[in-house]
Amino acid sequence: MKLKHLMAALVGVALATPAAAQEVTLTLHHLLGPKAPAHTDMLVPWAERIERASNGRIKIEIYPAMSLGGTPPQLIRQVRDGVVDIIWTVNGYTPGLFPRSEVFELPTVFTNNVKATNLAMRDLFDEWLSQDYEGIHVLWNHVHAGQALQMRDKLVRSPDDTAGLKLRVPGPTGTNVVEALGATPVNMPVPDLPQALATGAVDGALIPWEIILPLHLQDVTKYQIEGPEMERFGTTVFQVSMNKDRWDSLPDDLKQIINDNTGPEWLGEVADVWIAADKRAIDVAVESGNEHIVLTAEEMDKFNTVMEPVVQKWIDAHPDFDAKGLVDAARAAIAKHASGS
Repeated sequence: MKLKHLMAALVGVALATPAAAQEVTLTLHHLLGPKAPAHTDMLVPWAERIERASNGRIKIEIYPAMSLGGTPPQLIRQVRDGVVDIIWTVNGYTPGLFPRSEVFELPTVFTNNVKATNLAMRDLFDEWLSQDYEGIHVLWNHVHAGQALQMRDKLVRSPDDTAGLKLRVPGPTGTNVVEALGATPVNMPVPDLPQALATGAVDGALIPWEIILPLHLQDVTKYQIEGPEMERFGTTVFQVSMNKDRWDSLPDDLKQIINDNTGPEWLGEVADVWIAADKRAIDVAVESGNEHIVLTAEEMDKFNTVMEPVVQKWIDAHPDFDAKGLVDAARAAIAKHASGS
């Protein structure tokens, strides 16, 4: 009898092992192609890390390039409705839905410190930002290396040079920046940008270097322009978010594994990914014959003077919450992490 019981127990373990090895399969949908650094260097390694940390109990299947259907602005609805489990998207693709998070995109609030900004968003999330994300569970927010000017054939060294141009923007804060520069903002998802540049539908774009690689922007631009010490014209906030019901359904130990792998250490690694991708991409552009323009401190100061009212405009546009307090809190949190304290 003892042998029979032992055999029965072993059979039970054998049958149970496959189910235990993979309890949860999650779908992750995003807008960029499978060769984009965001996919290869951030999302895929993160999914693999979660699978390892959970001993195979969580598997994340990634679907790039909107391969599950829809358009980039529809990603938020897809995750809210449970069409997909997780999304990575640009907050600004759905204007008005994430007003508080826009503070980190503002020029002179974000200048060039990606890691400090990522950590500042985490610090301020519960108190200041969480109301933007009702109905979804945010795994993490991050920014890219910052908006630079990528120009089709027009050299820009001062705000006067942008007057009358058409510049692609990623969302509402980019719109305000471009209008402050005297240019016309053209809002479009990033996959549409190469054709718009090639046809002259836009004269340039407010966008970081890293996107050069997946979209081959070196072929449709001549100038890449930024300030000294990688100073930029604001940035873009992204989110990796999960359907709330799906999150709530996870066992507590699996939730903890995900939380452990989306914390401060991971946000620092994400910053490194975007900075490294930016450096690789600008090197490719220069090697292809493009001109990398680094503005002098005096030239950048002229841009900052013109862009500073964008911050007050954003404050005035949001009387429904303490926008001035949020600007102050964001600047203080970024400064704290930039100083290493």
